[in-house]
Amino acid sequence: MVNRWRGEVALVLDGETVVMRLTLGALAELEDVLGEDSLVALVERFEAGRFSSRDVLALLLAGLRGGGWPGDAGQLARAEIAGGPMAGARAAAELLARAFAIPDEART
Repeated sequence: MVNRWRGEVALVLDGETVVMRLTLGALAELEDVLGEDSLVALVERFEAGRFSSRDVLALLLAGLRGGGWPGDAGQLARAEIAGGPMAGARAAAELLARAFAIPDEART
């Protein structure tokens, strides 16, 4: 089960639902891999629609690792994402959004 307050996002990968989450370590790795100076620059890139398939894969891999997935970049590149590339891009964008969302204090 996905806990959105923890920033979790579900992805169906090769027919199996996996939970992704951007931990601080995963975010640091992502900054390095994508060559961004800050997380804000990365978020702005996605918000402006200026992201590439490489960006999506890197973001999904970071989220998968943060969620405990034992695979690597090669496995992810060969995996089938339910819903195709657009579903992967949506999940990547949702990961970023949830990583920086501030929970509504009224709901906690």
